[in-house]
Amino acid sequence: MSIRRAVPNIRSEGLQESSKFYGLLGFEEVMNLGWIVTLASPSDPTAQVSLMTDDKTASVVPDMSVEVDDVDAVYAAMRECGAEIVHPLRDEEWGVRRFFVRDPNGRVVNVLGHR
Repeated sequence: MSIRRAVPNIRSEGLQESSKFYGLLGFEEVMNLGWIVTLASPSDPTAQVSLMTDDKTASVVPDMSVEVDDVDAVYAAMRECGAEIVHPLRDEEWGVRRFFVRDPNGRVVNVLGHR
């Protein structure tokens, strides 16, 4: 398995203000679905931060997202080790396959792969 990127997710009630703040650090908007905005470095597009008001299909906002090359294999490994699955594996309408898992510190990780 290989990791393609890891992105912190920041819960925000003010997406526009937060986007402006991170823009001062050099981040530029690369995705905006209304409830999530992803900002990236123009010189290194894998250096990203996501701002979220909520999650469209899950009841919790994840603390971070990790994109992997084989989300099904990671899902199987997490289930096999007994990790708590917070949001089931599913295909989302915006082109990702994902699930949420709780880490040993109580943080929620969105594990995803693009379809």
